[in-house]
Amino acid sequence: MNAQRLSERLTRVASFVEKGSIVADIGSDHAYLPCYLVHQQIAEKAIAGEVAKGPYESARNQVHAEQLQEQITVRFANGLQAIEKEDSVDTVTIAGMGGPLIASILDQDIDRLITVDRLILQPNIHAKAIREWAILNEWKLIAEEILQEDDKIYEILVLERGKMSLTAAQLLLGPFLMEDRNDAFCKKWEKESAEWERILEAIRVAELSKDVQMKKDEIEEKLKIVKEALST
Repeated sequence: MNAQRLSERLTRVASFVEKGSIVADIGSDHAYLPCYLVHQQIAEKAIAGEVAKGPYESARNQVHAEQLQEQITVRFANGLQAIEKEDSVDTVTIAGMGGPLIASILDQDIDRLITVDRLILQPNIHAKAIREWAILNEWKLIAEEILQEDDKIYEILVLERGKMSLTAAQLLLGPFLMEDRNDAFCKKWEKESAEWERILEAIRVAELSKDVQMKKDEIEEKLKIVKEALST
């Protein structure tokens, strides 16, 4: 993977960026995504934000190597603090983190999203946390995608401003993904279900405290949702 040729996961993230956008890529690592977006004339300008010194240096070096210093600014900053109001960022991408972490990054500096009208988020796990955050903060899903790459399964959530309500099943599985139910979707939830069954088996031979009973009830409810989704 490089600035000219992204992984399939990041290529799909890039596909949701609208032409002419000003993008902030949070947790940009080598800045491959912003470099690609500028090279492909999709993004007009971009911010590459990194909180770790090593990846920040890698991103800065990559932008220089690609001779894109005029269009891409690399900032050493925590989360959305990489965005300044005068940047006029309209699109934020966050890829390769857990859903709860992505939600907390958005929550921590939500005022920095004032000019932003599209979020393209790729959680590695627990996408439900992002859907819950979206409902609470009046963002709505306009697209979702799930794909498998190198034996890992990734979800991509695309949000724009607006209200939405989701059922318990849609929160867990994703409303668009439930409709499509592609091979990656089925494989993900079959694997999750098998793990939940294993946990339930362990719980059945354990002493049921109040907390354990609550965990058991939660898992059983999720299993019911997934089984219904996979059987229809």
